[in-house]
Amino acid sequence: MVLAAQINPTHDLFDEIERLKKDLNAVVLAHFYQDDDLQDVADFIGDSLQLAQEAAKTKADTIVFCGVHFMAETAKILNPSKLVLVPDMKAGCSLADGCPADAFARFKAKYPDHFVVSYVNCSAAVKALSDVIVTSSNAKKIVDRIPKDQPILFAPDQHLGRYLIKETGRDMVLWPGSCQVHEIFSEKKLVQLKTRHPNAIVVAHPECEQPVLNLADHIGSTRSILNYVIDADHKEFIVATEPGIIHQMEKATVGQGKTFIPAPPDSNCACNECPHMRLNTLEKLYLCMKLKSPSLEMDEELRLKALAPMQRMLDWS
Repeated sequence: MVLAAQINPTHDLFDEIERLKKDLNAVVLAHFYQDDDLQDVADFIGDSLQLAQEAAKTKADTIVFCGVHFMAETAKILNPSKLVLVPDMKAGCSLADGCPADAFARFKAKYPDHFVVSYVNCSAAVKALSDVIVTSSNAKKIVDRIPKDQPILFAPDQHLGRYLIKETGRDMVLWPGSCQVHEIFSEKKLVQLKTRHPNAIVVAHPECEQPVLNLADHIGSTRSILNYVIDADHKEFIVATEPGIIHQMEKATVGQGKTFIPAPPDSNCACNECPHMRLNTLEKLYLCMKLKSPSLEMDEELRLKALAPMQRMLDWS
């Protein structure tokens, strides 16, 4: 009701957002897991690596980030002088929330000789404690660059960490974190779904648990999964990641007769949708641009500490 009271019901929000982009010299960045409307109004849609790269090179004065808090922090780390707006500042991340910086610092202190590799799904404070940041798109490539005799500590997603151990052959100490969305997929229900759709290809994100990954035909980042289903000759796909990506899959394969089925969670709820990503709405996007608030601010000392491992990731990517 509070939102509705601030919005003229006669306005077309898509038109208003386009007008505000021009007024603010703004770029709207959106993750694949956002609602369809936010993806459709965005200037750029991507996974975490692509969004970080886009934020690093943008010439816009204002960055409006339709994603979760750590993604907007990344934009601010890379663009300290720009206005970074977030539709809903409460849009957090279970991975980031499950790895508090003070607890991680104590954990890291137990392994003083380890090179710290942190998944981008973490807070700026955890990034500041890291040696390099990775995304699911570039994690293997970056781990492969680390000298073989250098021990590694990986945080915060233990499932991605185990997947990287298998892919790289490197032993790593893992922080015991997980994504609430990717951990909820049910192996049993996925097997049942495959039985009903015997010709379907299973695509999965490496944040999923190993039993789900064992059933996958393709494992990769959201961008990798999207590219795979676009290029594949198959017509039916079971998608084991946040179902927001299906909107782009359908748009990219219009007329090809392809069907995309969300992998089922371990309950009857919509738990395969990220509740944090879904806090952002078209109305909140419009209002944050109209009011230039909420904006993300960051302590400069923290930003500089977090920038070094972020820049190393961009350089190594």
